[in-house]
Amino acid sequence: MEACPGTAGSRAHTATGDGPLSDTHAALAADRDRLGLRADCANCFGLCCVALPFSASADFAVDKAAGEPCGNLKSDFGCGIHARLRERGFAGCTVFDCFGAGQQVSQTTFGGRDWRRNPGTARQMFDVFPVMRHLHELLWYLTEALSLPAARPVHPDLRRMLDGVERLTGGTADDLLAADLPTLRSEVSALLTRVSELVRAGVPGRRRNHRGADLIGARLRGADLRGANLRGAYLIAADLRGADLRTADLIGADLRDADLRGADLTGGIFLTQPQLDSARGDAETRLPEALSRPAHW
Repeated sequence: MEACPGTAGSRAHTATGDGPLSDTHAALAADRDRLGLRADCANCFGLCCVALPFSASADFAVDKAAGEPCGNLKSDFGCGIHARLRERGFAGCTVFDCFGAGQQVSQTTFGGRDWRRNPGTARQMFDVFPVMRHLHELLWYLTEALSLPAARPVHPDLRRMLDGVERLTGGTADDLLAADLPTLRSEVSALLTRVSELVRAGVPGRRRNHRGADLIGARLRGADLRGANLRGAYLIAADLRGADLRTADLIGADLRDADLRGADLTGGIFLTQPQLDSARGDAETRLPEALSRPAHW
């Protein structure tokens, strides 16, 4: 079956292709592989293509309700237009990453029983999938936080939180549906905020705070955003050409169609592959070590 669209997968080299990953990032990759945080579509029952809704827009060619299989989903749970998603109007699929939640729900929570041959599982499976996706996303951020030397003062708390979330991902469907996600996300967010402060404290000079800011279409070409707080910022179609984003906190920043040509995101924290995949860049864009240059740049 095809690899998942928009998924980074295992990376043997840096984003720029200049050489092997450092020991720190190799350890991070190994930790994420151990936790199953990389999408494995061959062991998933096409859950992102069924459980989640989407609306006709620039990202999706048609409307689809939650629980309704996408018209492009094949009988083997592969995508019938995988190699042509962008040209067929499904760019949104290419920037989605379940962080391994699909195979966890399919193979662990439901023990390999697929929703087609076992229709009685379908509703609960589709309800559990977004919960698991949230949990795996939290694990993704927690593993990154644990790889950051500057965050050592909170490593014990991060490890305890990671262990708790990991235990929850191995629970039953009922356990997962009963999980208090808002409280859990709040607790993890508080820890990640502390990590961000510790990491960015090492950046000299004034550090800008644009948390949650509306920067849609902003003209930020060549801006000095080193160590900036860009958490949840709306940077849709922003001009960030040549901007200095080293060690910026980019968790949850909306980078759809942002122009990152020539920008420097070296050491950017909590930046994910789907965020990069939704933006525009070029060969001169400098990326964090563990991420890859999108093929469409």
